[in-house]
Amino acid sequence: MKYILVTGGVISGIGKGIISSSLGTIVKCHGLRPTSIKIDPYLNIDAGTFSPYEHGIYELLHCNLGEVYVLDDGGEVDLDLGNYERFMDITLSRDNNITTGKIYKNVIEKERRGDYLGNTVQVVPHITNEIQDWVERVAKRPDPDGNVADVCIIELGGTVGDIESMPFVEAFRQFQFRVGRENFILVHVSLIPQPSTTGEQKTKPTQHSIRELRGLGLSPDFIVCRSKAPLQPGISQKVAMFCHVPENQVIEVPDVDSVYRVPLVLESQGMLKSVWSKFNLPFPETQTALQKWQWLADRSKFVRESVQIVLVGKYTGLSDAYISVIKSLQHSCLFAGKKLEMKFVEATNLEDNNLEENPVSFHEAWQVLCSAQGILVPGGFGSRGIEGKIAAIKWARTKSIPYLGICLGLQLAVIDQTVYHIVANEMSCINLCYVHTNAATIEFCRNVLGWRNANSTEINPDCDPKVVIDMPEHTGIQMGGTMRLGKRRTTFVEKDSIIRKLYQNAEFIEERHRHRYEVNPEFVQEIEKHGMKFVGHDEAGKRMEIMELSAHPYFVAVQYHPEFLSRPHRPSPPFFGFILAASGCLKEHFESGKISPSYLSSTSGAPSPSLQQSDTVESPLRMEVLSQKLSEL
Repeated sequence: MKYILVTGGVISGIGKGIISSSLGTIVKCHGLRPTSIKIDPYLNIDAGTFSPYEHGIYELLHCNLGEVYVLDDGGEVDLDLGNYERFMDITLSRDNNITTGKIYKNVIEKERRGDYLGNTVQVVPHITNEIQDWVERVAKRPDPDGNVADVCIIELGGTVGDIESMPFVEAFRQFQFRVGRENFILVHVSLIPQPSTTGEQKTKPTQHSIRELRGLGLSPDFIVCRSKAPLQPGISQKVAMFCHVPENQVIEVPDVDSVYRVPLVLESQGMLKSVWSKFNLPFPETQTALQKWQWLADRSKFVRESVQIVLVGKYTGLSDAYISVIKSLQHSCLFAGKKLEMKFVEATNLEDNNLEENPVSFHEAWQVLCSAQGILVPGGFGSRGIEGKIAAIKWARTKSIPYLGICLGLQLAVIDQTVYHIVANEMSCINLCYVHTNAATIEFCRNVLGWRNANSTEINPDCDPKVVIDMPEHTGIQMGGTMRLGKRRTTFVEKDSIIRKLYQNAEFIEERHRHRYEVNPEFVQEIEKHGMKFVGHDEAGKRMEIMELSAHPYFVAVQYHPEFLSRPHRPSPPFFGFILAASGCLKEHFESGKISPSYLSSTSGAPSPSLQQSDTVESPLRMEVLSQKLSEL
């Protein structure tokens, strides 16, 4: 087993996750099996109870967090594991995310059992040994197909010198000798700042970072220099001289137009040859290994026609809170031949009371929403912004704007639809097809018609009717790890379904879940009478998993999180259909006979088609030609 440790210096958030993912991509494209481990030096057991805004605050303490990413086994982990899975196209488990909390919990449990035979339990050797044992155990664990990885890439969160990460640094100082220096490579990612006052790039922060690292017993084999622009002449030589590494092992990674170009940047500077040489491996003679990544990078650069998607959420001030959703939209846009124009609307700004409190933000939010070609409501928890999301959903439904709801986005769509149709039945004298789209009208329908508490028990436990309810197995006593988590099977119950066509007419699908609440099955029959169809159920047929609205271009909501299984070479079908519908191409796409490019092989080393600027897609038919070229690989 070979190990690559990636550390960071100067500041957090400089791209350790993308560098780690890119290294894994290069390794995989040249014939080795990679796996990856992310180390987060916080005391939480996992990321499950974090708010995205708390993640952002924690980033100030040198830990790069954002959304909670869910794995097949239900692990709630750091968003960097999403980068690993997307880039390397691998399946990870909850044990691939190590936290200080997990390590200390294991050690304390061993001490309580008497495993240490009465010895004094200390950071060294007990904590450091636990870290090393965990890394070796997970690195050598077979994947779901029974294959054991050849290379394990380990990202140490935070920056060198953080007090939280000291036990991990010491553990890896020991680990390099435990596995042998010929099996261990250290890659240090550091910032090369460029003050605007002088315009000169500065290496001193990197020098200090390396000095700190070497003082702790770790000497980097590679230094990845992150910068806004390409390194100025002499900078690489200066870093090499003062940081004790060969110049050819100083790798520059300036800001690029697409993250898909990063593996190409690393390989173009000979990093692959140097890594193979360090590991004493025969260099693979292949010229086409990264051609698919070249295709993705070039395509993201040259597509011209844009599609405007508006995401209505409650954490819009922190884009990392929805990073997997954004990546999924990007994947689908690449295959649809569109450039993603993403706009965020804070849900509370759409609510009626905001018109009085902050009329400027209210009108600005509605102006953005009205310009949307597609509206997306992602998952979330809590009552803040709920009425604004319902207003956005009603706008999408009544104005025939393509809509995709995820998790909470399904539940709110049902609440909106329930209120709308119940009122339509009981007050046929009112033309509710043109009912105003804001929360005040929903409130009016509830109050006047006796359905004023139609809601989710998450928002109002005493509401009546309870359209969305707690799952029976949820006790509400403990928050962490109590949701319906991980990969679950969804069975299609309708043959004529847009979403089923996008899944290539499969009988069932398996997607990742993360929720505590579900649609109340008591109301399903009544809701379906009025055009909202639940086309996908769980295996028992009790839980509603996929919803479609009849007589609408694309009104789809899912209880699961399709964004967690979207890959650059295999876009998620619900997202792909959403982008096609928002672009006005969905019908033409179905008529062309090419259902979905979502299952293109990502393991072939054959060359991808070269993309010239003239290849910009102007119609889905041209997109089909390009997709066929790629599928031939």
